[in-house]
Amino acid sequence: MKAGSAEGQQNHGLVRSQDRRARSGEDFDIIIGFLGFWAVVLLVVTVWMEVTAQPALGWALGLLAMLVALYGMVRLRRRLPARTATRKK
Repeated sequence: MKAGSAEGQQNHGLVRSQDRRARSGEDFDIIIGFLGFWAVVLLVVTVWMEVTAQPALGWALGLLAMLVALYGMVRLRRRLPARTATRKK
């Protein structure tokens, strides 16, 4: 095998631009899932606080902030290419 051949060469941590872009899309997906989970948790807490007649303004404002952040992340995610890369085991 030649030292300069494409086979057997390692990338030494370098990532091509198209791979980097696909990875950043996956990162956005992870963040969107994280924000979505906490939005559901805050929704449940806010509803519970309202039903039990406890002050819920802080929880509702937190839910609003989470939903705005989630909306912003989804809008940013749409600009990136679809997930096509697969993870190697």
